[in-house]
Amino acid sequence: MQCVENCSDANPANHVLYEQPVWQTLQMFLGEMLCFLPVLYTWLRARQRAAPVFLPEEDLHDPAKSCEELRGWKILLLWLPAACDLTGTTLMNIGLLYTPVSIYQMTRGALVLFVGTLSVIFLHRRLWLYQWVSLLTVMAGVSLVGYSGSLIKDVVQPTLHLLGADQSEPEVTKVLIGVFFVLFAQVFTATQFVVEEKIMARYSVAPLVAVGYEGLFGTLSIIMCMPILAMPSIASSSPFFDLPRGWYQFVNTPSVFWSGIAIAISISLFNYFGLSVTRHVSATARSLTDTCRTLSIWLISLGLGWEKLLFPISLLQVLGFSFLVYGTVRLHWTL
Repeated sequence: MQCVENCSDANPANHVLYEQPVWQTLQMFLGEMLCFLPVLYTWLRARQRAAPVFLPEEDLHDPAKSCEELRGWKILLLWLPAACDLTGTTLMNIGLLYTPVSIYQMTRGALVLFVGTLSVIFLHRRLWLYQWVSLLTVMAGVSLVGYSGSLIKDVVQPTLHLLGADQSEPEVTKVLIGVFFVLFAQVFTATQFVVEEKIMARYSVAPLVAVGYEGLFGTLSIIMCMPILAMPSIASSSPFFDLPRGWYQFVNTPSVFWSGIAIAISISLFNYFGLSVTRHVSATARSLTDTCRTLSIWLISLGLGWEKLLFPISLLQVLGFSFLVYGTVRLHWTL
């Protein structure tokens, strides 16, 4: 997290970090709306040539070709996955405030378990015993990662004592709260994946268009909630909902502003490719691919110094990640 206020103060305890999950979620949906740009460009080019609009070519054997086209009021069906995305992302942004980035990413590995379960219930998929074992292996890896987070206090407490630092709130409490928020968010993210697959299996819609509409509906949802979140009784209860202060921090801190733009662009690409996987493969395959980001994020965090190798926490993280990768790869090859 980046410092946005009192950054010149010699005491790091007085620094104010950018902790605005509502604004971060809004920038995500604005990023998804960027997918409308290539669609608009294609439409304008086709209009100039007096020819019909053609979105990117799809496989001629794609079953979506024979599906009913998603148009009219049925486009509002995409509001449901957008609402799930809104809720899940906001909860994950809150959880990220309490957990290290590696634990945050590894805890998200539980997504594949929720997606598999919901696919059985709502998509009538059948998972064999070895596939459930793979899902439980993933869950065991996530549990080990969560447990490693609970050991942070025991490892860093001697160092903090020598430095004379005093913690008003135990680290274990913060980490466990963050893990709970991230795990709860996976229920909404899994629902989003399953609903998207259900919609795209029944209706024909290009991934670019679907992502763009989800971004539009998510943005409208946040805008409609802003008057409620701006009420003094709510804004004063937590700095997370202080929207005017969050906007001031965003536009007046160049590092936050430009990183926000970069994140919005990356999110538009991430959601486009993710929804393409959902359309052509399945929601479970998308969740498996999403889980594979964990290793690279953990290694990059170590390289940038955001994470430290601490014994025995790092050993548990490596063990948990090994279970996570093994269960993910095994399930991937059996789907």
